[in-house]
Amino acid sequence: MSLHPTLQPYADAWTHSIEAISELVQRLPEADWNLRTPCPGWSVRDVVSHVIGLDSEMYGDPRPIHTLPRDLFHVTNDHQRYMEMQVDVRRHHTAPEMTAELELMIIRRNRQLRNENRAPDATVRGPLGTELTLEESMRRHAFDVWAHEQDLRTALGRPGNLDSPGAHIARDVLLAELPRVVAEDAQAPRSSAVVIDVHGPVEFLRTIRVDIQGRGTLETAPALGPAATLAMDWETYVRLACGRVTPEAVADRVKTEGDPDLTAAILRHFAVTK
Repeated sequence: MSLHPTLQPYADAWTHSIEAISELVQRLPEADWNLRTPCPGWSVRDVVSHVIGLDSEMYGDPRPIHTLPRDLFHVTNDHQRYMEMQVDVRRHHTAPEMTAELELMIIRRNRQLRNENRAPDATVRGPLGTELTLEESMRRHAFDVWAHEQDLRTALGRPGNLDSPGAHIARDVLLAELPRVVAEDAQAPRSSAVVIDVHGPVEFLRTIRVDIQGRGTLETAPALGPAATLAMDWETYVRLACGRVTPEAVADRVKTEGDPDLTAAILRHFAVTK
């Protein structure tokens, strides 16, 4: 293996999730490809198309030349338009075409990862022409594919892998956004603390401290007398943070304590995926 040890966990998580997706859809009836998923505006076919498209671009394939229809009401910004291109170009593909392309892409990407010898800090191209490190690119991709595996599982009634390697990467990716959510978006008071308590297959307790300048930091130490505490199960945390449900839809699964205006503001800004 030439893959850098720092990158191996992300490759392993991707492999686990992409193989789970392949297994989920391999013998799926044609009608089930049209089932709605929690990902806004996307069916099972659309989610799989997105995953194929992401890996195609990471492999180095050119993006399709395609004009999006004007009636895609879930597409409202440049990032969504960029992501929709790989989805819409496959909207009329049959089940055999989808599974064959997915399997071929898994083979190609596995070979690419086996031969990957770049350092984690190597610069690579990201969505919309952005530049990021190879490590960050692989980290985001492992998270994205796991999140879409969960979309498919929800749509197909096949729950599972909430504690897989991808789940632990998802935890770290989503936790990294919490200081911004609490301090900047929800405008938590300066010199205050907010506690997030999550239980289930992935468990953690984190404190977001807001300093006198209004900057938020993430800590593992519990806070005494926090301004607000939010407790929920891991699946609810993921679905809220990924924008798959509204706070109102899961109000019975979220326990809040402290300043009600602050907890409401945090939940209002909890979704961090674009």
